[in-house]
Amino acid sequence: MTLVRRSQAEVLDADPASVITLLLDPEHTGGALTSNRTLLRDGNVGAPPHQHSRSGELFFILDGVLDMLVEDEVHTLRAGDALFVPPGTTHAFAPAAGHDADFLVVITPGKPRFDYYRLLDKVHVGEATWEQVGQTQDLYDNHYAESAVWAARHA
Repeated sequence: MTLVRRSQAEVLDADPASVITLLLDPEHTGGALTSNRTLLRDGNVGAPPHQHSRSGELFFILDGVLDMLVEDEVHTLRAGDALFVPPGTTHAFAPAAGHDADFLVVITPGKPRFDYYRLLDKVHVGEATWEQVGQTQDLYDNHYAESAVWAARHA
């Protein structure tokens, strides 16, 4: 058993438009899962289209409204909605226009991801670059993809 108290969770908030609370990584779960809580504020561009070759990803919306790309379709998720993205499925997410989105993410089986989120936090304070993030695609099983549907959403 692993219990993470709110006061023990690492909070990454260098990006003024998001807060990522690290909950569980494979080292805490015997490899079963990775989990975080993410708050994306209105106007945040969110996560670009990507896929995970070995892990599925569960999103549970705690509050607000989240737009989710799954392959070539955008879904709008609201508080209480859950969506599972299977391995190998292109997806992206961002708060819906005019809304914040607060959600729980569970990746299974677990893949060490805490350092990926820490790297993103470093980008926002100028200690790392987006190029360095791109170089970690195999390490963190986070493979970036193109999506005309998602690009049109932001146009």
